Amino acid sequence: MKAETPLSIAVVTVSDTRTDETDKSGNVLVDFLQGAGHSLHSKQIVKDDVYDLRAIVSTLIADSSVNAILTTGGTGFTPRDNTQQALQPLFDVHIEGFGELFRQLSYEEIGSSTVQSRVFGGLANSTIVFCLPGSPGACKTGWEKIIAEQLDSSHKPCNFVDKLNI
Repeated sequence: MKAETPLSIAVVTVSDTRTDETDKSGNVLVDFLQGAGHSLHSKQIVKDDVYDLRAIVSTLIADSSVNAILTTGGTGFTPRDNTQQALQPLFDVHIEGFGELFRQLSYEEIGSSTVQSRVFGGLANSTIVFCLPGSPGACKTGWEKIIAEQLDSSHKPCNFVDKLNI
């Protein structure tokens, strides 16, 4: 299904080891967003470092041509999973229900292992940011069951498109 209002979306993969050739999760997100009629603003891979990640996402948030940012990776519990620490301070508003709903849906797929998924989302400078785990399956679940509808202005009773700089 094509989104009624095409958005400009950036994809950021958070990983110390992925390359353009091995970034399956980032590529899944690119395929989904383009398949929905949105445009890819940029795709980047950044090391799982609080300051590097915060700098890149801050630049994207400040760019008025970016409507949404999808990150993949860095949401687990290892010492190198820094996405929450890096990005949550940037948010004007946290989307509490995103992580809750994602884990509920993910439970149906992977059982109790979903408790180790620290997915989250927020709004910053009228840009929506969804932070997903680093697996292609998790990106598929997040996109197909939550994000696609929330980035489609025709989804009722509500979606995030009217809260973005378009």
